[in-house]
Amino acid sequence: MSLLESLQKDMIAAMKAKDKVKLGTIRMLKAAVVNEQIEVGHNLSSDEEIAVLSRELKQRKDSLEEFKNAGRDEAVQNLKNEIKVVESYLPEQLSEDEVKTIVQETIDQVGATSKADFGKVMGAVMPKLKGKADGKLVNATVKELLN
Repeated sequence: MSLLESLQKDMIAAMKAKDKVKLGTIRMLKAAVVNEQIEVGHNLSSDEEIAVLSRELKQRKDSLEEFKNAGRDEAVQNLKNEIKVVESYLPEQLSEDEVKTIVQETIDQVGATSKADFGKVMGAVMPKLKGKADGKLVNATVKELLN
């Protein structure tokens, strides 16, 4: 089942359950996927769908930090609920230890030895971890291991 079909089925279920948060989030996700399809001019591959979902998740996490800093507790709770919905459509995220292992393997493969090789390592490791780990975690892990 494609992501759009899954979103459509879940949207109907959320309507029947009168789950406003889930319904609103699924509608936004569906709109983002459809807009991306229109923009690229073809049906999205699973990697492209994951990229759209990851972008939506990142936007919500960034907004969450902003709302926390502004003391908007109600908006923070709504965003936490939206994040749970978005994460349910993404593949299982890797743990920090798993990310560290993959980053270390990549560092060994590309022969990186210092901070100057940061870009080379990130370029090699991100395709392996795309959709499976948060970019901030990968970035921090690469910096830590190159020090």
